[in-house]
Amino acid sequence: MEIERKYLIKKLPDLSEAFDVWKIEQAYLADVPTLRIRKKNDEYILTYKNKKKSDASGVETVAAVNEEIEIPIPESIYAHLLLKKIGHTVKKTRYLFHLDENHKIELDVFEGRLKGLVMAEVEFTDVADANSFVPPEWFGKEVSADKRYTNKSLSKMSLWGRG
Repeated sequence: MEIERKYLIKKLPDLSEAFDVWKIEQAYLADVPTLRIRKKNDEYILTYKNKKKSDASGVETVAAVNEEIEIPIPESIYAHLLLKKIGHTVKKTRYLFHLDENHKIELDVFEGRLKGLVMAEVEFTDVADANSFVPPEWFGKEVSADKRYTNKSLSKMSLWGRG
């Protein structure tokens, strides 16, 4: 189970403070449920995601709650599946930051057609944790419930800022 909240960014933090950096490209093969392929540095992954309205406790939340399964795949399968993608490939650099002992921030700086878009995600262990989260001051508007800011939706936009 994946529980996350997503935010636009008002001001970039010092990127040199990131504890890890990944170059990511990802594409989508199906909408419902979501099937995604991703290249993360030199790893290739097939992901199944199915949206839920709450976690196992049944508590409602603004956070995105997803059933998520990731399967490593060889580069050759990734290349073959990339030919079957829906929409555009999403390209971004992900910077990972420690927020506190229980949370990390995944800061995505988008490239190519989505240049200028910067978002952060924070993952949580449960809905209560997500509901009590207070974002750092450099975070901007929360877009967890705004479907326009899912990577799947972004892959369907011709240019950032247009549908």
